[in-house]
Amino acid sequence: MNSDTGVNLPALRSHNAALVLNLLRTAGEDGASRLELAERTGLTPQAVSKITGRLRDEGLAVDAGRRASTGGKPRTVLRLAPRAAHAVGLHLDRDELTAVLVDLSGAVVTASVVPLDLGWGAEVVMDVVAGEVAALATRTVLGIGVAMPGPLDHAAGVPHRVTGFPEWDGFPLRDELARRLGLPVVLDKDTNTAALSLALNGVGGDSFAYLHLGTGLGAGLVLGGAVYRGARTGAGEFGHQTIQLDGPVCGCGGYGCLEALCLAAVARGDLAEAARVLGAGAANLVKLLDIDRVLLGGRVVTGAAEPFLRGVRAVLEERARRGGDAAVPVALAEGSAHPVAEGAAQLILAPVFGR
Repeated sequence: MNSDTGVNLPALRSHNAALVLNLLRTAGEDGASRLELAERTGLTPQAVSKITGRLRDEGLAVDAGRRASTGGKPRTVLRLAPRAAHAVGLHLDRDELTAVLVDLSGAVVTASVVPLDLGWGAEVVMDVVAGEVAALATRTVLGIGVAMPGPLDHAAGVPHRVTGFPEWDGFPLRDELARRLGLPVVLDKDTNTAALSLALNGVGGDSFAYLHLGTGLGAGLVLGGAVYRGARTGAGEFGHQTIQLDGPVCGCGGYGCLEALCLAAVARGDLAEAARVLGAGAANLVKLLDIDRVLLGGRVVTGAAEPFLRGVRAVLEERARRGGDAAVPVALAEGSAHPVAEGAAQLILAPVFGR
């Protein structure tokens, strides 16, 4: 990949610049004046002038006309330049790769989906990934966010024993991809990036669980408004809770895992049973974490949303009646075409805006 598409903008390294950029982002096309930015950030007008000067010099902010003042000369209005920089988001699923190029506003500029098999091995998969990124990243790119099935170490950027593909255990994915592409790389679980995307878009509130049923089953947790990963970044391995001690063997090596039971029901076309099993796991999660909302996603759910919504909701309502509680609402996770890949791009973009 041509390293000229990478970028290292000094203005993006400042916390105060992040505050200003985020206000310009939320202001949209209307923009904001320097005085408004100073009032909303608590920074001095002089500090805002320096920051906005750097943002303009680097093309991140542009003039958006003038606004009448209550006194004195009209104020110059600035707005974010969304196409000044981008991030790439990748979803490495077990059987396909989704890649998106996202601008500073969070809008998807372009996207692609190609066949992929994690069983091809790390080196072959990295070749495919590098090719897709090179095809997308023809503009200024801040970095690459990568999402894949867990378990993995988010802090170290290393996958562990992905169910069905234990050969990925310990592969230095983040560092290897950064070496190949010459760009910063952040790795996280697919369920976490989808939950991040939902949280940033204001879906689900401050406390929710995103349950993803696709080639596997996992959860992304948002607690107190932030994605919860746990001390070892292993939180959300929802699919591998044992709910039937003498149940069928799971790809993880255990028996009676939620994932094994749910996917087996899907495979034989019994979506009502799959939903009932998923609902049992969701009810356990609600009781354990006292969350406010359950959101469902993943290709299996989106392909047959109504049976899953109805089935999971029924289990949660029945459990709530037992305890005399109000049932936690269940809804389909909506808002983007490629939530996992778009959330992966936000691993790069969100910190730019101090989010």
